[in-house]
Formats: sequence, structure tokens, C-alpha cells
Amino acid sequence: MPQYNPPLRDTRFILEHIVGLDKHSNLPGFANATPDVVDAVLDEGGKFVSEVLFPLNQTGDAEGCTRHDDGSVTTPKGYKEAYRQFVDSGWGTLSAPEQFGGQAMPHVVATAFEEYMISSNMAFAMYPGLTHGAIAALLAKGSPEQQAKYVPNMVSGKWGGTMNLTEPQCGTDLGLIRTKAEPQADGSYAITGTKIFISSGEHDLTENIIHLVLAKTPGAPDSTKGISLFVVPKFLVNEDGSLGDRNAVTCGSIEHKMGIHANSTCVMNYDGATGWLVGEEMKGLAAMFIMMNAARLGVGLQGLGVAEVAFQNAVQYAHDRRQGRALTGPADPDEKADTLFVHPDVRRMLMDGKAVIEGLRALCLWGALQVDLEHGAASEEERQMAADLVGLLTPVIKGYGTDKGYEIATNAQQVYGGHGYIVEWGMEQYVRDARIAMIYEGTNGVQAMDLVGRKLAQNGGRAVQAFFKIVGEEAAAAKGDEALADFAGKLEKALGELQAATMWFMGQGMQNPNQVGAGAHPYMHLMGIVALGLMWLRMAKAANAALAAGAEDKPFLEAKLVTARYFADRIMPEAGALRRKIEGGSDAMMALPPELFVAG
Repeated sequence: MPQYNPPLRDTRFILEHIVGLDKHSNLPGFANATPDVVDAVLDEGGKFVSEVLFPLNQTGDAEGCTRHDDGSVTTPKGYKEAYRQFVDSGWGTLSAPEQFGGQAMPHVVATAFEEYMISSNMAFAMYPGLTHGAIAALLAKGSPEQQAKYVPNMVSGKWGGTMNLTEPQCGTDLGLIRTKAEPQADGSYAITGTKIFISSGEHDLTENIIHLVLAKTPGAPDSTKGISLFVVPKFLVNEDGSLGDRNAVTCGSIEHKMGIHANSTCVMNYDGATGWLVGEEMKGLAAMFIMMNAARLGVGLQGLGVAEVAFQNAVQYAHDRRQGRALTGPADPDEKADTLFVHPDVRRMLMDGKAVIEGLRALCLWGALQVDLEHGAASEEERQMAADLVGLLTPVIKGYGTDKGYEIATNAQQVYGGHGYIVEWGMEQYVRDARIAMIYEGTNGVQAMDLVGRKLAQNGGRAVQAFFKIVGEEAAAAKGDEALADFAGKLEKALGELQAATMWFMGQGMQNPNQVGAGAHPYMHLMGIVALGLMWLRMAKAANAALAAGAEDKPFLEAKLVTARYFADRIMPEAGALRRKIEGGSDAMMALPPELFVAG
């Protein structure tokens, strides 16, 4: 049976040394995040996910969700009770505004708890996770009346939320959507169409589900410019806030999918359902992007969360399992075999996992801090800088984070050998669950194209130049510290590869856009390596300072330094190969006619 222990010590280290919660105590929400309160959130949140959610992960996967003849859906055994505990304990309200019943904690603190929830039970975590995205869209674009009607019950967890984009004929290309919104005399719209792959589209956890739906009004352009956003509740809401009639939206079926079986992924049929316009007509995609960007950061966190729990179990298995002897001679002569930990190739997989997971955790939490600063920093300059960094790094966190999360999960499965392929050990579920994160909320190829096609050139390259400056200045400063000089030099080299690849795009892109498209995915990974390198430089600096000050947790801090060295020696050198791959261009990639791809 698998196990899970929330990485409390590592989270605290990052919040203290990388995020620096105490440095932002003058900002909105941060005053609530005192050290004792944050410790309580992490401790109690860790207990909740370990004791309540984690035991349901394997059983929920085995049972899955069930659609009934009336279109209703029930979640696996124990999920309703666990969700009730989640709501009663207020876990979903952590970072929501106080005016709508939230605790107004910083987003970065809620992100730390969300990672634990994903590791313990990714399918369960998706139910409240999607609700938070819908809340964000309504707070940004909804009218005061819509916010008052829907948001308080969504914040409390009494009601859920979804996002409805994809249709059978269109996924990424939303200009192809066919769902129609016909205006009605009372100011509402009749929504008709079919949406697919709708996570949490129908379930029995909440009294109502508030769907945010993309549709086109009559006469709208047949492109993304014609898309509007509508709020469509499962049950209509009366003026006094009570639930009224069932709306004309139903779950036609549940998708039979590879993983996350305990989350109901639905085909949703809208048959003249009553909805209301959110924001301006034909400006729906901009409104939905608010929800999509929040979801993309959340999906990046899924890559981290599943990687962490798979990694933890692989480490324990490597401790317990005895196979073969160390290359340098028996490590345990009194035993018939040594543990897996003596084998360099097992160490390779585990050290790769440790270095990337801890780097990703720092990047995800630092990215969450930028979300807080974007809305609450003291000056316009700070808010703009945070917004630029969030925009630039969102596709990296989502794309690189989930690519690596899946890789770590499969490597963790590999540590088990044949047992990793057997259901009872739990590892194959983590591989299946991690795989979807590379696909939804924009496939990782789409994330890469968003990065190179939009984010690099946005505002004259302001965001990427700011990122280059941060990394360059911190690496240059660290070279003056003997303990950090080697790492800083290697980070400078990786940054140089990233800057050179960026300049190559600038020179090639106008002449042949395929050059950019062909290099987009390796570029995303190259930026991911540099971003994690920045996090590891900061963590190594903090660990050295803590050791010099006589900190008590010496083994933890020394492990940080060893892992930083491993990242510099084994992962950062990949930057050069990625740059060369980018500069290999698109000629060979685009030359072969489609009919010749399969050898006859």
C-alpha cells in the first residue's frame, strides 16, 4: 500500500527563505499569515489530507464515478463525507475575500495546502480547485449582482463551479465552438450546445453547480472574436438566494478515461438552458482566460503534487527492497543482497526526482507569491513586475512542471521494477493520473507556443528581459561567494544558452514561423531549467546561511546543498543540448510528406 507524508519542513523552508512571508506583512492578507497561523494551516492541513483524503485515493480510483439514468452522478464511497469535512473545516476558504466569506489568506499559503491535497488525492482536489477558478472569473468580470448571488456559496463550498470550453469538434481552437446563446426578453440567454471533457460537470458533493460556459450570440463573428461567457447554474437561484427549478443542463455521459477516475469528467448537454452574460458580449475569451490561467498554475501544481507522492513511495521502496550488490562491494555483508539505494541508476532516478520536485515546489510557491503581489503590492511598478513574471512563467510552470511530474512518476514506478506495474502498489495510478496534466488546460505544446509566440514579445519583451535581469544579477552576485561560485557559474552558462536561444528566435521567426514552432517545446524546458536554477541558487544561499548561523536541522540543510550540486552537475547541463536542438530548426521536421510518415 502506498503512503504519503506532507513535506512540511520543505514547505516551511521555502515560505521562510524563498517567499519571505514576513517581508510582505504590510500587504493585504499577509497580516493574517503570521508564523503561528501558517504553521497551523500546514500542520492541520497535512493531517486532514493524510487522514481523510489519502485513504480514499486508491478506492476512489477503483470505484470511479457513476452516472445514473436520470443524468445524476454519484462520486465514490466516502467522497461526500470527506467533502463535508473539507467544507466544515474551511479549507476551501483560505485565500477567498473576506467580503464573500473567505479568510483572505495569501494565495501562496493556499497554494501550499493545495499541493498537499493534490498529492493525497488529485481527483478529489479537482472539485474545489475548479470552483476556485470559477470564483476568480466571476470576481474579475461578473456584475456585482452576479457576485452577490453566486460567489458566497461557492466560497463556502456549498456550491461548486466548472468551466465549459471544449466541444466535440474543437479543443484548443475555440473559434470553432458551436454552442449558441439566444437572447431572451428578460435579459437572460438560452444556451444550447454540447460541451465535452468537463471536469466536475455533475456530482453529488454540492447543492448546486455554477457552470461558466463559452457560447456565441446571434450574428457574432465565426471566430474567437465572437465568443461570449455565460453563467449557467445547475439549479436556478431565486431572488432570496434559495434554489429554484432545475436548469436545462444535464450530464449526457461520463468519459471513460485513463486516470483521475474519481473525478466526474462529463459530456454536458445544454438544451436551451438559462444563462446570463458575464462581462461584455464577445469578450468572453478574455474573461475565461482569467479562469484558464488560474487553472494552468493549478495544473502545474498537479505535476508537482503527483510527482511528490510517487517519489516518496519510490524512496521507501528503495530503502526496503534488496536486490544485487553495490558495484564497490557488499554494503551489507550480513545480508544476502543490498538495498536498491546502492545502485547508481536507482540513485539517478531518485536524485532527478528530488532535485526537480524541490525546485518546482519553490517555483510554484514563488509564482503564487507573484499572484499575491500582482494584486496587493504597494507600488504600481511592483504590481506590474509581478504580473509580467506570472504571465511569463505560467506556461513554464504548467508545461515544464507537468512534463517533469509525469517523468518523475514513471521513474518512481521504474524503481519498483515489476511491482510498479501492479495495481496494489499504487504506482501505476500515479502514472495514469499524472498523464492528464500534460494535456488539459492547453496541451504542453500549446503552453510552449504561448510562451514563445506570445509571452516573449509581449510589451516589447519586458517580462523576459526582467527575468533575465533577475537571474543574471543574482548569479553574478553569488559568484563572489566561494560556497556558491560553482553553482552560480553554471547558472550563468544556462542563462546564456536561454538568451542565445531567444535571440535565435528573434532572428528566425519573422523569416519562417515554423522555426519558432519547432523550437518551442525545448525552449520551454530550457526556461524551466533556468527558473529552477534560480530557485536552487536561492535555496543553496539560504541553506549556507542557516548552517553558518548554527541551525538545528543540519541534515536537512546539508541535503539541500547536495541536491543543489546535483542539479548543477546533472540537470543544468541539459540547457546546452536544448539550445542546440532549438537551433536545429524546422527543415527536417516539416519536410516529410504526411503520407510517408508510416513506412510501407
